[in-house]
Amino acid sequence: MSKTLVLHLVSHASGELVELLARNALNQLEGVQVERRLWKMVRHLGQIPEILGEIAQSPGYVLHSISHTDLRQALEDGCSRLLVPYQFALEPLISHLAEYADAAVHFHNSSRDAFDEDYYRRVEAMKYTLAHDDGIASDDLDSADVIVVGVSRATKTPTCMYLASRGIKAANVPLVPFSQPPMGLLKARGPLIVGLTVDPTRLARVRSARLRAWDNEDSQYNDFSALRKEVQDARRLFVARAWPVIDVTHRSIEQVSSMIIDLLRARAKGADL
Repeated sequence: MSKTLVLHLVSHASGELVELLARNALNQLEGVQVERRLWKMVRHLGQIPEILGEIAQSPGYVLHSISHTDLRQALEDGCSRLLVPYQFALEPLISHLAEYADAAVHFHNSSRDAFDEDYYRRVEAMKYTLAHDDGIASDDLDSADVIVVGVSRATKTPTCMYLASRGIKAANVPLVPFSQPPMGLLKARGPLIVGLTVDPTRLARVRSARLRAWDNEDSQYNDFSALRKEVQDARRLFVARAWPVIDVTHRSIEQVSSMIIDLLRARAKGADL
């Protein structure tokens, strides 16, 4: 039985290097089908959150050729947060050559892009979102611009990553069956809190596919009756707390993010009146 490997290729240039390395390596593997994603000309920190959002939505192996220190660190830190394996395409060759030649390695120290206010805002938003993904630091949410809440696999992480690429500090908090929501979420007063809901039938398909990828048989995770109750309980919480609700069933990440941005603008406009 063949196995599908999701391979994310991230390049600072045309992508020829990472494609060539990946193609030759994969030719040595038997029974592996590849789903390939390629990002070319990655030279701005503002591009990283969108890439990480795609990786979060379709986890896989990341091979990159980003040598600029700030870009590389942002990409690799994001992959670590997402528990996604990654490799710099020129390692360990560079290390071995440096050792053999007794030479120091000097990577570029900066992406040499223009550093303006919007640039720094996006970087800070990305750092915040990575540090508050999937319930991390849920006792410290008041500095978020928006908190996205929902059941598992309701597209919370990719939505937050997309928002971060727009300079919005987005945290996401999962709702876990038979557990109370974190007190940090319930006590948060500053951020906009948005609940994401999804049709149980679609959610069951998504979770089943996820279990197959994990080679897991956890029936509770994708049991339709339990899953439907999980979605209903989440919606009851949203209504009880008067949080706006977005149904993500037939909406793209961009559409959901745009609706959240509209909610943030309306909220800011109302505060100014």
